[in-house]
Amino acid sequence: MGKTKPKKEEKAKISEENQQEVEAPNNIDIEAKLNEELAKEKDKFMRLFAEFENYKKRTNKERLELFKTAGQDVIQSLLPVLDDFDRAYAEISKTGDNDLLKGVELIKNKLNNTLKTKGLEPVELSAGDDFNADIHEAITQIPAPSEDLKGKIVDVVEKGYKLGERVIRFPKVVIGQ
Repeated sequence: MGKTKPKKEEKAKISEENQQEVEAPNNIDIEAKLNEELAKEKDKFMRLFAEFENYKKRTNKERLELFKTAGQDVIQSLLPVLDDFDRAYAEISKTGDNDLLKGVELIKNKLNNTLKTKGLEPVELSAGDDFNADIHEAITQIPAPSEDLKGKIVDVVEKGYKLGERVIRFPKVVIGQ
């Protein structure tokens, strides 16, 4: 009987060694799988973090744009008043009544300065400039008075305005044909 115990112990040692040898590749496989899963989760996290950062930048930009153009409706409704002041100023200057001219000029300048502080700027344009369909609105074409005005702006019928970088009213022009 003494001989059977050492054989059982030897068999137990051998089976433990075999089990460890079998477990060692399993441990390596499990570790590789865990590392792979960890890498996937890190990638997911980095993508989510980048997406969130882009979202923050986009919303900040949209918010700033909203603040810049918050009064756009009010300013657009005042543009015909500006046009009327320009027409009134032109007509009163023809009459020669300096007191009336000064009064209209003061009110016109005050309105212009107030709107300028809110970000309103006129679109700079004059007769002879090249016509650009992206920033000008052609209301009619007339035969060009000279060859150099063909395809160019002959007259500006209505001023255009920008609010910040955005055009809120395109200038209405007559172009030469």
